[in-house]
Amino acid sequence: MENYRELLKDKKRIVVKIGSSSLQHKETGDFDYTKLEVLVRELCNLRNQGKDVVLVSSGAIAAGKRAVRIDEKDNPIAVKQACAAIGQARLMMIYQKIFAEYNHVAAQILMTRNTIVDDLNRFNARNTFSELLKLGVVPIVNENDTVATYEIEFGDNDTLSAIVASLIDADLLILLSDIDGLYTDDPNRSKDARFISVVEQLDDDIMQMGKGSTGSNVGTGGMSTKLSAAKIATCSGADMIIANASDIRILHRIMDGREYGTLFKAHKDEKFDLTTYVEHMHQ
Repeated sequence: MENYRELLKDKKRIVVKIGSSSLQHKETGDFDYTKLEVLVRELCNLRNQGKDVVLVSSGAIAAGKRAVRIDEKDNPIAVKQACAAIGQARLMMIYQKIFAEYNHVAAQILMTRNTIVDDLNRFNARNTFSELLKLGVVPIVNENDTVATYEIEFGDNDTLSAIVASLIDADLLILLSDIDGLYTDDPNRSKDARFISVVEQLDDDIMQMGKGSTGSNVGTGGMSTKLSAAKIATCSGADMIIANASDIRILHRIMDGREYGTLFKAHKDEKFDLTTYVEHMHQ
């Protein structure tokens, strides 16, 4: 088990996903700049070690809502899309500024399901990622919620980050969330829930543990989406970790091989086809 953690030090291409609730103050919904700055510093430090880094960041719709003072939780799709357009620009502006303070360059990539399903689009997206990483740039990825409706209704950035990890042949995906990792049951409801440190094989018993519960009403991804992400990532040859974003500095602790979060071991499946998987996701 310790060997698994030690091997994380040697990972070369890392995708980090952070959820909306981890970037905001619970009381107001406004950005938590302390967390944003620590996140960027951690990512820049990984870049300084010569590692490729991609960030998948939620928060655009929530940021847009705050900007135009929309407080309702249930909004028509058109309102969400307008808020995404406003919020995405604000989010990127903040990221660009903080990355620049650490002498690093960030780039924006907005994806839809069609980015993966369409052969030419997928080819172009892979090339774009490849060139950005060669240039030492940190791509910041989000779903293109301004033009795609089903992503907002059904999608989540857990799945998107796993798709990105598969697309760019990453060897590690880290999901930063509001939970410590995988438990045998919902720890908020069951005293008997046991923490699982390492998942060596994603079998049916493990997949059944994802009951879709989540402690936050800001994000969209419960445990079931995280386990789906684990399936995509591990089948594509990447280890995956679910860890708690309450202290973003957990990133370097994970990369130091320390025991934080739940580690899902990669089991590359040569028969796994990302395009087919994505095509069938919403059917």
